Amino acid sequence: MRLVWTTDLHLNSVPTPAWEQWIQKITLLHADGLVITGDISEGDDVVRQLRRIVSSCGLPLYFVLGNHDFYESTFQTTRQTVIHACRDSPQLHYLTNLSPLQVSTGTYLLGEDGWADGTVGNYETSTIQLNDFERIGDFKVAGKANRKHQLQRIGSAAAERLQAKLEQLPSDAQQALVLTHAPPFREACWYEGKTTDDNWAPFFVAGQVGNALMEFSQQRPGCQVTVLCGHTHHAGVARMAANLRVHTGAAIYGQPDIEATISVASETLDITRLRHSD
Repeated sequence: MRLVWTTDLHLNSVPTPAWEQWIQKITLLHADGLVITGDISEGDDVVRQLRRIVSSCGLPLYFVLGNHDFYESTFQTTRQTVIHACRDSPQLHYLTNLSPLQVSTGTYLLGEDGWADGTVGNYETSTIQLNDFERIGDFKVAGKANRKHQLQRIGSAAAERLQAKLEQLPSDAQQALVLTHAPPFREACWYEGKTTDDNWAPFFVAGQVGNALMEFSQQRPGCQVTVLCGHTHHAGVARMAANLRVHTGAAIYGQPDIEATISVASETLDITRLRHSD
């Protein structure tokens, strides 16, 4: 099986020529499926863009959502809308709402939106103010005073969903390919060739999702875990354990591109980067 990986497309701001070029690149790779690690578009536009992608490239689409995908909406509304759209299209696979999918003998694909949850870095002294807090309905209703609690609650729910999926993997599983949006570790949160500091980490690292991944990798040393994520728009690779590696994808607004191809076999998972790491 051969997959094409792309991330942080922000298709609501992509001109038609750039869209057509991106679709042509995908088509020329003759892949078996497309994987997207979030930030497909914004709010109500997400479903339209998902349908547009599968209609144009004709491939099964496996994806999770990113923070921008909830803009001008709420978590519940967006997720319900996406889930309903997937029921109507056999080519759309929202991994946050699905159990692990076997893609090869011993190899499983699973995913979780995740959320940068304020548990890594120094939340109290951070000067970062995200658009998320003004453009996602859940945060606007909660208010600034409850923000840290809400971030940690969302991160905890994401970690619990992911942990449940990891526990569903059969005992003979050899490989798990995990899609998520925000980097699950500080070491995987790349920007211009460096990893994040305490100021940015609370809003860019999904710490509780990272804990779930680390715990699983320690409990199942015979299962190789490969994580794909985005969010930072800068690329890099972090080896967190002998059997746990995180690939972070790059992106440029208005210029959707292909991050890598992934060749899946029974005992190997080869990722060929088509971009250069920063």
